[in-house]
Amino acid sequence: MAKQDRREGDPVIVKKYANRRLYNTSSSSYITLDDLAGMVRENVEFQVVDAKSGVDITHSILTQIIMDEESNGEQMLPVSFLRQLISMYGNSMQSLMPSYLEASMANFRENQSKIREALEKGISNSPIAKIHETNMAMMRAATEALIPSSGQMRERPKYSSSTEIDALREQMAAMQKKLDDLGK
Repeated sequence: MAKQDRREGDPVIVKKYANRRLYNTSSSSYITLDDLAGMVRENVEFQVVDAKSGVDITHSILTQIIMDEESNGEQMLPVSFLRQLISMYGNSMQSLMPSYLEASMANFRENQSKIREALEKGISNSPIAKIHETNMAMMRAATEALIPSSGQMRERPKYSSSTEIDALREQMAAMQKKLDDLGK
């Protein structure tokens, strides 16, 4: 069985055929893009290869999954982000973007778990405020470093972290009240 041939830690190999069908060699079954999205959510490592040429096409398949998610569900990527991302192609900073985006996502995921822990434990909102400030400072620094400033951008009012923090505190208080009410 192909499943036994795969060593622990090796990615699952998925072959994409000319008829656009995807074949999971580990389970010996045809799968869909939705199945691949599920594998991503379950942290299953996989590699998609063109069945005929053997070329790794994982990047384009993952991009296709994102496009499908964006068009079928609730949109996660704001238009302004997409525009900025597109503007980075051909830019001298393009080579830095992959590692920056990976680091940003890792930082977000790490902070996401901290926020979840804080909510579950009912801790005061000061750790969340600190995480928010760290994220915003990182995003501002990255924006200033990677995207050339224009006259219009300089004229915009500065970000008011205290307003955002106050809004987050209000949201946290409301959530805490709901949790308290559920516990009664």
